[in-house]
Amino acid sequence: VGLIAATSGEVYLNDDELTPLPMYRRARRGIGYLPQEASIFRKMTVEQNIRSIAETLPLTKPEREVCVKEHLEELGLTHLKGQKAYTLSGGERRRLEISRALVTKPKFLLMDEPFSGVDPISVSEVQKIIIQLKERGIGVLITDHNVRETLSIVDRAYLLHQGAVLCEGTSEYLINDPKSREFYLGEDFNM
Repeated sequence: VGLIAATSGEVYLNDDELTPLPMYRRARRGIGYLPQEASIFRKMTVEQNIRSIAETLPLTKPEREVCVKEHLEELGLTHLKGQKAYTLSGGERRRLEISRALVTKPKFLLMDEPFSGVDPISVSEVQKIIIQLKERGIGVLITDHNVRETLSIVDRAYLLHQGAVLCEGTSEYLINDPKSREFYLGEDFNM
């Protein structure tokens, strides 16, 4: 996303090179980012958090109001709109973070450890949201150590070992791949 400057290689979105662009310009080109760490304004309400992102877009006031309302409704946050963000549960916070990321209408959403810090019920909710994003045509790139949760929803996966791609393919392929089992999943791994 541009938090750290590339030292080699190139980053493209379709035919548009993004490598030298700062993060905000990559976002304008369609790259959204959900960091592992909490990325909400804790002392603001849920509604104010979403509005803060909507205000960065070239919208009229009525368009902004519609945008905020739609994003509150989309992930079931309307009943929490007046609540301060620091009072949210891990799952509610994660839904707010995803909602904020969606305000900019990304073509691709990079999610760093989306299952981190949330309870099992919320993990399931986040999985459903990711599947819905895929169905809407939004590309989702996930980095996560929660292998079962991730492999159960992805179309394609890459296992990294010592900074290099160890293996890539469908979840089924990786689960049955001897190298994947030896270096990452373990011989007893099952879904």
